[in-house]
Amino acid sequence: MRSAGRPASQGAGDAKPTDASKPASSAQRSPVDETDASPGRFGDDATLEIDPDRLRGVRLSYAPDRDGDPDPGEVVWTWVPYAERDGRGKDRPVVIVAAGRNGDYLAVELTSKPHDGHRDYLALGSGGWDAEGRPSWARIDRVFRVRTGGMRREAAGLDAARYAQLTQALQERYGWS
Repeated sequence: MRSAGRPASQGAGDAKPTDASKPASSAQRSPVDETDASPGRFGDDATLEIDPDRLRGVRLSYAPDRDGDPDPGEVVWTWVPYAERDGRGKDRPVVIVAAGRNGDYLAVELTSKPHDGHRDYLALGSGGWDAEGRPSWARIDRVFRVRTGGMRREAAGLDAARYAQLTQALQERYGWS
């Protein structure tokens, strides 16, 4: 459950960094260690879960442009906190759904785990964001504030029809325009 007005990942930036003086083989690293350097995990550019019911004035407009900057309709990668809000998370694809001010964007996470018929997920099919060509679902019950410095740009995006399907689901759920 979301607590109104508080970022879900509050406190995640307080985690201790890994000890860089002790090299570890990839077999010895935990999943959390592998994401320590992920864009969006710490600092001012940290990806934060926000309460979508409290957002007003969100303008959804399809505007992908291969100019090196993220745009609504594009899929980028960032560190996404787990729903348990315990400081853990993982690097994953998100769809930029709206551009904000000062390099802030609204995004929803993508997953390749099937969620057919689940009201919190929207089936989007496969796309260039998944190297294995697996179908994806957008999780529409969690919305994130993503900053330019906290994401990796990927040359992939939704086509206009899938973006329209996603934004319609968000409009119906949250009253955005």
